[in-house]
Amino acid sequence: MRFELPPYPYDLLDPYRLKATQHDGGVVDLSVGTPCDPPPQEAIRALTESESERGYPPSIGSQEFRKSCQQWVKRCFDVDLDFERHIASCIGTKEFVVSAPTYLRLRTPDKDTVLYPEISYPSYAMGAHLSGCRAVPVKVDGEGQLILEELEPDDIERSLMLWVNYPSNPTGAIADLNAIADWGRSHDVPIFSDECYAEFVWGREPSTVLTSGLSGVVAVHSLSKRSNLAGIRAGFYAGDEDLVHWLKEVRKHSGKMVPGPVQAAASIAYSDDQHVEEQKLRYRNRLEFLQSCLKSLDIESELPQGSFYLWVHSGSIDAWDLVDRLASEVGALVAPGTFFGSSNHIRIAAVQPLEILELISERLSP
Repeated sequence: MRFELPPYPYDLLDPYRLKATQHDGGVVDLSVGTPCDPPPQEAIRALTESESERGYPPSIGSQEFRKSCQQWVKRCFDVDLDFERHIASCIGTKEFVVSAPTYLRLRTPDKDTVLYPEISYPSYAMGAHLSGCRAVPVKVDGEGQLILEELEPDDIERSLMLWVNYPSNPTGAIADLNAIADWGRSHDVPIFSDECYAEFVWGREPSTVLTSGLSGVVAVHSLSKRSNLAGIRAGFYAGDEDLVHWLKEVRKHSGKMVPGPVQAAASIAYSDDQHVEEQKLRYRNRLEFLQSCLKSLDIESELPQGSFYLWVHSGSIDAWDLVDRLASEVGALVAPGTFFGSSNHIRIAAVQPLEILELISERLSP
């Protein structure tokens, strides 16, 4: 049966974008989690000064890049990794998320199911569909924890992998990664933990699935969020030696390579933590500002446990109706929860500087 591609979610926002642009000052785009702040300048200089553009870059990542990732994991999470056996590069993490089921199915062709949180980043399900796998959502409770005990035995038996997102996009919930890793090992289901927001947690230390041990788990990390480098497409995956080895060998054959200058820039970005601390403060201030704007509109919201999104219940109206209201009344473009699995929420990304966000508060004034 031919696979019918659904519309790309964010294309559905075009009519609301048009409404929002009617306001003086234009649209305040809070729909996509794309960074607006400056990346570390040393990393930017490396893009033109590394002299690594002539030759083919190593698909698994240069030693310099992988060592930088290894050292960052140790500093951030106190986890020891071997950069040769446990770490490899990827071209940002969306590419990895979408392609991993295809590559893993070559390893275990009798498995045909990808498990993922029912409220989550849509690429987990799309990666399953594009690989010809079944995409099976896992229910989440009111705290955002996976209800793994309600999975059907047949779905578990057929599972190629389980995706978890720490912290959650879109909800900001903090998953119990150790419990999920234990469940995966006891059911022979590899756990893949998308941790691109790992450092953006509030009132707690960052964590990773790797603290539970490396067996049966892979963590995926990216510079897009932590270092405002979404445009260079750089990340890495790390964990179980056998899984990492399989994936890096398949990816070699398929020509997956992070460009050399990008690897040089990524090495520098992962060696610096101060810019991330500064970025955390920016996001926290914006989240609190947006929360106050919503309160002025009689819309209740809670600050997330992690990430830089507000996950807001739409109340007595549909998510799309609240998207329309915010575009019409204050020129803010936000994402409906339907993109992520909920018809009664919206997601607001704190990805505009305060001077742009202040347009919202100005439009609130009579």
